[in-house]
This record gives sequence, C-alpha cells and structure tokens, in this order.
Amino acid sequence: MGLALALALPVNLFAITVLACAIYYRRHQRTDLALAYVALNVGVFAVSALMLSQQVSLGLAFGLFGVLSILRLRSDQISQRDVGYYFTALALGLINGIGASRPAVMIGLSVLLVLTMYVADHPRLANRARHRLVVLDTVHRDETALQADLERRLGGTVRKFEVVDTDYVRETMTVDVRFKPGADVPAGPDRTYPIARV
Repeated sequence: MGLALALALPVNLFAITVLACAIYYRRHQRTDLALAYVALNVGVFAVSALMLSQQVSLGLAFGLFGVLSILRLRSDQISQRDVGYYFTALALGLINGIGASRPAVMIGLSVLLVLTMYVADHPRLANRARHRLVVLDTVHRDETALQADLERRLGGTVRKFEVVDTDYVRETMTVDVRFKPGADVPAGPDRTYPIARV
C-alpha cells in the first residue's frame, strides 16, 4: 500500500498543478483561487490516503465527498466556472487518494478530468459570451431601446437580457445581460461581479 501511495502522490500533484496553474491561472489570472484549488486537492488526497491505509469502507469515502461537496467558498464571489474547477480539484484528490491501489484507473481518470476542463474552458468556447448584472440609471419601456442602450454601454452585441427589477421611484433598472464583446472590448476572464451602476 505504501508503494501505491508513493506513486499516487506525484500523479496527484502533477494533475493539480496542470489544472490549477497551467490551465486555470493562465486563463483567469486568479492566484487566490488557484491556491485554494491546490490546498483543497492536497487536503482531500491526504484524508483519502489515510482512509485507504486504515481500510475505511468505501461508503465512508463517498460520505466524505458528499460533505466536502456542500462546502462553498464564501471569501469571494465566484462564477460557476470557478465552481467547476473547485469540484474537479476535489475529485482529483479523492480519485488519486482512494484509487492508489489501481494505478491505471487512477491515472486514466486524472487525465480525463484535466483534459475535460482544458477543453470545456477553452477560450474558443468560453469567451463566446459574457455575463453582466447591470443597473441602469434610466427606465426603458421599449425593449428595443433597452437593448440598444445595453449594447452601447457594454460595447458588444446583446444576445439575451432579462429585466430583474424596475424602480420607478429612483428611475433605475436592473438587467441580467448575456452579450458578445465587440472588437473594442478587451478579452478577459469571465467572473462574477457585484452589482454596479453603469
């Protein structure tokens, strides 16, 4: 068992380094979350390896995964994309910790998870549309005028929008917008931003 864990540890460290540093950080430039993914992964791997060495039941292992999966990162607002990386880091640690006794399966699943995130979060797919929650300082009663105003302010083509709230007293509108950036809008990571007046 010690030999299996000795093989699993470098496999796990290599997989999480590729995921958190080579893929996530290079694309989204968030050191804080990259560090969180590495810490989460190594922690889950250590607990999983300890359970494996102590011959803990598989049911308890899945119970641990269930408990960890309900945890949320509350220190900052994160997007659904970041949550995907969070669960992938968690799954890598669990697979490599528990699957140490089956190296071929462990390596295959690790490659599958990392490759899936590489493809799913590829810029050619991920940057097709951006998301913003916008508070306008005016109320539009015509949807065509509202769309034109959003496109002018955001500098892109609005694909879909939904009016979340209209305040006729303060003359403001809150709009959930999906849009494709124009040529003059620099490409960047799609993150969740707090509501802000535009």
